[in-house]
Amino acid sequence: MLDSMRSPSISLLEYLRVNSLRETEVQTQLRKETNLLPEAGWEVAPEQSQFLGLLVKLSNAQQVLEIGTFTGHSSLAIAMALPTGGHLTTCDMVDNYTNIAQRFWKKAGVEDKITLIMGPASSTMENLLIQKKKPLFDFIFIDANKKDYDTYYEYALKLIKSNGLIVLDNMFWGGRVLDQNDNEKSTIALRQLLKKLHKDDRIDFSLLPIDDGLALAVKK
Repeated sequence: MLDSMRSPSISLLEYLRVNSLRETEVQTQLRKETNLLPEAGWEVAPEQSQFLGLLVKLSNAQQVLEIGTFTGHSSLAIAMALPTGGHLTTCDMVDNYTNIAQRFWKKAGVEDKITLIMGPASSTMENLLIQKKKPLFDFIFIDANKKDYDTYYEYALKLIKSNGLIVLDNMFWGGRVLDQNDNEKSTIALRQLLKKLHKDDRIDFSLLPIDDGLALAVKK
């Protein structure tokens, strides 16, 4: 969640949510249940989920891939934004979390729009490449193991169509990317990836200060 490290003040965050957030009752229920978990901090912020849904609509995405499901808050927002015939493929490794996600997808009536694949993200992406033989997705959202982000990004470039949008979460890593004394593997990986994205001529790129930092990359 957005905290004082990521925002000038909590009151500004409250102002943002009061004046822009649109959540369905099911989304609110899912967020409240997720907040009871010890890992609640892994959940995307509600304003971020809303922004992802807007991006799906703006990009006219039909086929979406999500790397990292957790309890399904972002999955739900994406699926709700998809047009008739659109589909989301999402992957995770922990069924304790995805069981919650599936329950709320069903409650929202979008379960038929979502395929859940259980297993390591890199293996899932490799298998999708083998199965499809060509770029398949219009939109890819990455929010999983941070130290493997570069691997996910390279797979994403192969899986996404030209002009498709790749979105990567947690690029600020709670501000830890600024601390040069922080040499934890995930922190180093995110720093290195951001430098790579900034100079990567395969994409058009922007970094946005939404929640914990969203990187947007459009494949040329």
